[in-house]
Amino acid sequence: MRLIAVGCEYAGVTTLIDGLYAWGNERGVHHHLDDHFTIPDAYHLDEAEQQGFIDMLPAIKERFQRFQIVYHVRLMHKFDHILLGGFHIEEMVYGPRYYYPGINIAVREYEPDMPDDAILVHLHARPEVIRRRMETAPHPRQLVPPEDVERILERFDEEVAQSWIHRKLAIDTSDLTPGALLETFLERSVPYLNTRDALTRMR
Repeated sequence: MRLIAVGCEYAGVTTLIDGLYAWGNERGVHHHLDDHFTIPDAYHLDEAEQQGFIDMLPAIKERFQRFQIVYHVRLMHKFDHILLGGFHIEEMVYGPRYYYPGINIAVREYEPDMPDDAILVHLHARPEVIRRRMETAPHPRQLVPPEDVERILERFDEEVAQSWIHRKLAIDTSDLTPGALLETFLERSVPYLNTRDALTRMR
């Protein structure tokens, strides 16, 4: 499966791809997983490196993000099974607002270079649920402030609607547990699977 999972912070992107990663491992399917597109990368950088990333000049941040998007498009062709959290859609939403205001970006041009069997899943939740998750399980370096939630949800709606990726679906995670989210995705993604992934689903 080649999956791009996107959505507002606290909508369940990491929860879903971590769940799919474990689900695949149980069936002998090992996904390449990259969920490090939000600045700063909390997966591979220590505290000092994360702060250094935050402190980089805006134009350098934009260039780095653009380069890593291009690199991961290549990885989508290299791996039959890859999970990407946020990726280029997130960049369209977060980049101009939080990383490099005033810099024009265009990542839609990368979509024709992606494999035809790529699936785009948009995770969203009610604004009050997002804010409640912010309070009960805050991220160490939260990006989206509570007052921005509605606008960020709208921006993800807009960017997903404009995406050229044909295989796409949306899931409201407001009332779903992590296990229910995984099961909901597995059920609703069936029409979008290629033959290889459909056989994997049956294991």
